[in-house]
Amino acid sequence: QVQLVESGGGLVQTGGSLRLSCAASGRTDNKYTIGWFRQTPGKEREFVAGINWTGTSTYYVDSVTGRFTISRDNAKNTVYLQMDSLKPEDSAVYYCAASVLTTPVIARGAYEYWGQGTRVTVSS
Repeated sequence: QVQLVESGGGLVQTGGSLRLSCAASGRTDNKYTIGWFRQTPGKEREFVAGINWTGTSTYYVDSVTGRFTISRDNAKNTVYLQMDSLKPEDSAVYYCAASVLTTPVIARGAYEYWGQGTRVTVSS
């Protein structure tokens, strides 16, 4: 099993930046693809960005392309989500998740392990 812990959330003004971290522990010897998802009350959890084990394949939803950057440091078992030019509509609880697939996909069901989430609030 893999345990995932998110951190880095908080309150930021519109146009500001945050960097989220997803730290993995446990069976980190497996080569997991990591996805970031977000969820707001009353809405389904949606895919935001993903990165494969080697970092050579990344994928972003259109709404964050050009503003968010996903990266990873496998030596630290950590995946990052750099979020720039934040908008109020980016406010959500952000979750990271791990998948054994070799490329990031948007389907929640493809991810076996989930963190507890970190809250991001962007004020207008």
